[in-house]
Amino acid sequence: MEANSVTESQLSRASESSRKQRDGTKFIGGYGKKTGDSDLLFIEGQLPEDGDRIASDASPVRQLELCLGNLETQLERHGKEMSDVLQLTLYLAEMDAYERVNDAYEQYFDETYPARTTIGVCELLGDAAVTVDAVVAIE
Repeated sequence: MEANSVTESQLSRASESSRKQRDGTKFIGGYGKKTGDSDLLFIEGQLPEDGDRIASDASPVRQLELCLGNLETQLERHGKEMSDVLQLTLYLAEMDAYERVNDAYEQYFDETYPARTTIGVCELLGDAAVTVDAVVAIE
């Protein structure tokens, strides 16, 4: 598989403190508009980015490691850590790799794991095999 380039705008996918996710209500894909206050931080679409590329040629386990490493970086930007993650959604394009990916996942959390949903998908952005979304406690 060929690695794909990642643009700077793809690197920061955390919700902002205003909670306004999008401007207006025009159709721009699967994204809507959300406003208001919340004690949650939503981090979307953490891809297996390695530098300026999506590591689609890496194993699903290595891709998850990259995704979770990128998630940790996003959390640090907001003064949070992995223990603040309340819920994680794992999108997996290769369900045959579930057990191996699950073993790698366990290495990123201490005794308490966040609630997790694993969704099997046909295809992910940049031919990735794994991507994650997270809901994080702010307070």
